Amino acid sequence: MPTQKTISPVDGSVYVERELADPAQIETALSRAASAQRSWREVPIVERARYCSAMVDAFVARRDELAGELTWQMGRPISAAGGEIGGFEERARGMISLAESALAPIRLADKPGVTRYITREPLGVSFIVAPWNFPFMTAVNAIVPAIMAGNTVILKHSAQTPLCAERIQQAFDAVGLPEGVFQHLHLSHAATEQLIRDRRVDHVSFTGSVAGGEMVERNSVGRFIATGLELGGKDPAYIRGDVDLDAAVEGVMDGAFFNSGQSCCGIERIYVDQAIFDAFVERAVAWVKQLRLGNPTDPATSLGPLVRPTAADFVRGQVEEAVAAGAKAWIDPGDYPLSLPGSAYLAPQLLTGVDHSMRVMHEESFGPVVGIMPVASDDEAVALMNDSAFGLTAAVFTRDMAAGERLAQRLEAGTVFTNRCDYLDPELAWTGVKQSGRGCSLSRLGYETLTRPKSFHLKHA
Repeated sequence: MPTQKTISPVDGSVYVERELADPAQIETALSRAASAQRSWREVPIVERARYCSAMVDAFVARRDELAGELTWQMGRPISAAGGEIGGFEERARGMISLAESALAPIRLADKPGVTRYITREPLGVSFIVAPWNFPFMTAVNAIVPAIMAGNTVILKHSAQTPLCAERIQQAFDAVGLPEGVFQHLHLSHAATEQLIRDRRVDHVSFTGSVAGGEMVERNSVGRFIATGLELGGKDPAYIRGDVDLDAAVEGVMDGAFFNSGQSCCGIERIYVDQAIFDAFVERAVAWVKQLRLGNPTDPATSLGPLVRPTAADFVRGQVEEAVAAGAKAWIDPGDYPLSLPGSAYLAPQLLTGVDHSMRVMHEESFGPVVGIMPVASDDEAVALMNDSAFGLTAAVFTRDMAAGERLAQRLEAGTVFTNRCDYLDPELAWTGVKQSGRGCSLSRLGYETLTRPKSFHLKHA
């Protein structure tokens, strides 16, 4: 049987090896999901909530074990890995609590002799393709609301984080979720495409690269099924001249370097009022120099490796090109002995003297590097922030809340922040524009993408 191997970025060892699902296993999963959905859709929402809430209880009870596995699979420092279990819980419980009202029938005023209302009907079988960078939180965004809406789920997780799918499965199994309502498969790329094309799949949720989103579109074309695509970003932040400088540096630098910069909504471009530019850069450099690059299993490590050596070398290439084109690198890689070409370990970097002709300012980096540019006005900042093929999130740091809100309204992004970044509120719609994707997850609106409206026009006899 073909297998997939998970190479740990911690030390390059094979951490997990799993057999890929064969055609018979795929067929069994599809048949079970389609069959189970016909009965699951009839289960009352309060009962669905009972299963999902119990699953969350079972899942978070293994917090320390799950955090340790997460560190070995994708390299996040153990000091921060447990936070993802909390994020999983927050998002799951948030969507469970919204389900009853979001899925309630819409009652219209009766016309003489006519009763009218609209229900939200489940789509059927939801196929969820989840990424490795926040493997629990991104998966739960789709899994729990899909199940709460009356769909059944087949999860295909990244080959980098296969244990995440298995642990979610175990949590559902532990609480007696009916067979076929939630299943996971370890799949090859070819099998993933095959499953998207299968007539029994009614919805696809994909989080990953633009190329991956294009794959979903190619394989679902002509099937007229719902697809949700979250495809990354090159998210900007603007630091106005009126900020609390220390607070702004702390907020935006954490947004740029948490998870070694491997966040779809991480900050990858910073624009700073020219009046405070030098002071901002000085404080930002000092902040970055406090990061400790090291083995992520060490609690003292605050910056872990990237997911694989090729990812680190990609970012190295962006930085080297920018410096060759005139950018200034403020961090000496020589201060980080682990940061060597061909290694997953990469020194953090701050760049000034950058412009939008450089790849590091327009191409998604997904690593611990950020470019910083001075701007002369709000208008210049907005123009530069919107000068991107992506539009997932954008942030404005300012003490003037009215000005911050006005600027936020002009930004081309699915989520806009003031005075924070790199955060997902499960009661707000998670969506993107341009190449950041299509569709919406989380919030009440997220349930609309997992259901279809059905209208009832009941004329009295």
